[in-house]
Amino acid sequence: MERKQFAKDLEKRTRKFAVQIIRLSTTLPGTPEGLVIRNQITKCGTSVGAN
Repeated sequence: MERKQFAKDLEKRTRKFAVQIIRLSTTLPGTPEGLVIRNQITKCGTSVGAN
């Protein structure tokens, strides 16, 4: 696989992962604990694409 194709595939996978994490975080309860977990999982799950 050439580099450009690998980079495009990686970008697609990380975007898909981030969207899945955001969808998961919306299912968490609105309790104080749930909000903390929601915040943390969203930060971690979406930072993969940025890095």
